[in-house]
Amino acid sequence: MKVLITGGAGFIGSHLAERLVERGDEVVALDDLSSGSAENVAHLEAHPGFALVIGSAADASVVETLVERCDTVIHLAAAVGVRLILERPVYAIENNLFATAVVLDAAAKARKAGDTKLVLIASTSEVYGKGSSPPFREDDDLTLGPTRNSRWAYACSKAMDEWLGLAYYREHGVPTIIARFFNTVGPRQTGRYGMVLPNFTQQALDGDPITVFGTGDQSRCFCHVRDVVEAVVRLIATPRAVGEVFNIGSDREISMRGLAELVRDTVSSRSPIKLVPYDEAYADGFEDMLRRVPDTSKLERYIAFRPMTTLEEIVADVIADRRGRMSMGDAEDQFTPSIPPLPARS
Repeated sequence: MKVLITGGAGFIGSHLAERLVERGDEVVALDDLSSGSAENVAHLEAHPGFALVIGSAADASVVETLVERCDTVIHLAAAVGVRLILERPVYAIENNLFATAVVLDAAAKARKAGDTKLVLIASTSEVYGKGSSPPFREDDDLTLGPTRNSRWAYACSKAMDEWLGLAYYREHGVPTIIARFFNTVGPRQTGRYGMVLPNFTQQALDGDPITVFGTGDQSRCFCHVRDVVEAVVRLIATPRAVGEVFNIGSDREISMRGLAELVRDTVSSRSPIKLVPYDEAYADGFEDMLRRVPDTSKLERYIAFRPMTTLEEIVADVIADRRGRMSMGDAEDQFTPSIPPLPARS
């Protein structure tokens, strides 16, 4: 296949590009490098089947040109991470909504010209919002918090991406698949945007206190990026997945305190675990969910696959990755990202 990956130099995008290139596909990675990194795909750039284009998924002229050259579009580009959403809500909302509209519009124009493109849109477990009855199924109602709380802006923008994608499928015939990712982790993931596992790992390796927000009782399910990539590759090869929504994630649940303890024990660190109240970490009114667990039975029915990498293996992989980066002098600092402006709307 010829595949366009928006956000292709990001954490998930780079692993997906690697997998597709290795199996013989041609891949174009489009990335503005606001959260991705050219280093993530540097090892692919000498490959004749790979190209990195520096640009925005919200730039209609660039996207239309690249969509014309590809058979399949995997739309990963998005503003991600709780910290970024809270600090730059306007950017997060506009980027997520506008880029998805641009990608779908380009695919619709191609179809009108007789060239159908498959589009997979990456969504998130965040869309389940304040749902209190896990495991969450794809057809569950979505319950979000009040609009005055920026915490829910990301969830709402990604839910709108889903609705838009399914609307383009029903109204314009653009074959679209929605993939809701649940806490994808693994090598190359940055902790710069509040991602919990790389942050815990770095703190444990540095011997610093491992900071757990809230009570530490809130739980999540972590899925190795390798398993997520496998699920995506199988979905885009499954015609009956078109027009459907899928949870992609592990169903093994662990509390944040338990995760901190697992990381600390695996590193053999003496780092204390420090509980930080939400009102010290975020703005007043921040809300979190106690549990977030996916029901992955639909994914298994459609593609005969479920994530198999154990949490212990995931943690060991992340620790090895961070140690490798530290040995090369790549100690990761917390920082506010540089946000490129969105292209002008045409």
